[in-house]
Amino acid sequence: MKQIKSNIDTSGSRFKDRVEIYAELMSFYHTMMKSATQRDEDPAMVRHRFRGKLDARSRIELLIDEHTPFLELSVLAANGQYGDQFPSAGIITGIGKIHGKMSMIIANDATVKGGTYISETVKKHLRGQEIALQNHLPCVYLVDSGGIFLPEQSRIFPDQNGFGHIFYNQAQMSAAGFPQLSIVMGSCTAGGAYVPAMSDETIIVKNQGTIFIGGPPLVKAATGEEITAEELGGAFVHTKISGVADHLAENELDAIKICRNIFESIPEPEKQPYEQHSIEEPSFDPYEIYGLAPVDFRKPIDIYEIIARIVDGSKFEEFKRNYGETIVTGYSRILGFTVGIIANNGFLTSEASLKAAHFIEICNFRKIPLLFLQNISGFIVGKKYEHEGIARNGAKLIHAVATAVVPKITVIIGGSFGAGNYAMAGRAYNPSFLFMWPNSKIGVMGGQQAQQVLNSIKGEDLNNNSDLINQFEEESSAYYSTSRLWDDGIIDPADTRKVVGLAISICLNHKIPEPRNGIYRM
Repeated sequence: MKQIKSNIDTSGSRFKDRVEIYAELMSFYHTMMKSATQRDEDPAMVRHRFRGKLDARSRIELLIDEHTPFLELSVLAANGQYGDQFPSAGIITGIGKIHGKMSMIIANDATVKGGTYISETVKKHLRGQEIALQNHLPCVYLVDSGGIFLPEQSRIFPDQNGFGHIFYNQAQMSAAGFPQLSIVMGSCTAGGAYVPAMSDETIIVKNQGTIFIGGPPLVKAATGEEITAEELGGAFVHTKISGVADHLAENELDAIKICRNIFESIPEPEKQPYEQHSIEEPSFDPYEIYGLAPVDFRKPIDIYEIIARIVDGSKFEEFKRNYGETIVTGYSRILGFTVGIIANNGFLTSEASLKAAHFIEICNFRKIPLLFLQNISGFIVGKKYEHEGIARNGAKLIHAVATAVVPKITVIIGGSFGAGNYAMAGRAYNPSFLFMWPNSKIGVMGGQQAQQVLNSIKGEDLNNNSDLINQFEEESSAYYSTSRLWDDGIIDPADTRKVVGLAISICLNHKIPEPRNGIYRM
């Protein structure tokens, strides 16, 4: 592969000014991440630890293999909503290794409203199960939850992808043969009782874990019977009398040890055969991305400079370099894994669409994972392009993206607008993982463009009303997106190669199916 040559003067004032602007974005990003993950002074956390209980992230840290990474997802879920009373939506999800086996871990955070579920909690739990299903991962549930957050029940309970779909997914995972284990470390109430009940094996902590369909207050209201939580559904009841739980743990550390012991008997899945090459660091500092990332989307960026700071050795073998130049396609390696890269370098034209569709077909048949680097304002518009069949040619690209069977990892590095979002493997096209940079934006179009379109239709003056522009600006931000789980998390641009490499290794945990293509309308 050829090494990319950089044309950026990183010592120049223009570059340094851009780094300084991005430093402000990163400062805000770190503040948001800290508020969600470092809550030692939170009264609920203090009470939780006073009871001798570990917090959710500490439990995960003890569960996974020492000195191995944990890819936490959607850290800022529910951020900016509900008065910020639900940091991380009250649940931690992510992938780590347990006895060398990639595993999905879903951990309730009882310090957030007793681990109860709002809409984003459900969505985050379901997304974790979806990733486990797609990648044939064992799943461990660290259960400490009061079930549905009752004031939000109408948004959580009745719909197709509501709370009950968690247990539907458990049944589907069981039918597919993917192991599921539960460690009951606290309350396990109402619908939440089905999580351990539907797991292959359940561990419950003595004098701490409880499982019941209706807790003591509900039992008293329904039957008049007065009973303690321990008598109703404690560890002794479920390991000695009901048989709902299978393993009695003396404490949380013992429970985690039992879970890890069980993993020794879990077989490895049949993985995708894949040659992993030796890892080379990029020839250019990944932190230089701070001076390259798009902040003003009206100004073009050199996508080759971004690629050079993500891939191994800054090496990139380009495909169809001189054709459809508004999209860049080619082969590279990330942490030793061969990957096909599709990156925006301007509007999507007919030529760019055909080029990308062609490249996707090649990678699909060669079983090469795809990395989409999104910075797209959409498809090019105008009489000339409509007459050339941009709609048909764009549809070929969308078709190729939708039917690709190889892992698709999307990173939104700048703007992601209109149908360009779809064509570049946006959320609607089921990428294996989708991450955003702090500067990125996503929407049907920019606020100014939306205002101009409406003004043109209504015949009004653009400057009459800025409400729509402000609305679009707010709703297109990366933080608005990640709060609603339209992505799998906002990441530090300098960590992109690490996150993408880890995502690829997760996606190769199972065999890639044979390609399947539909009809391309020529």
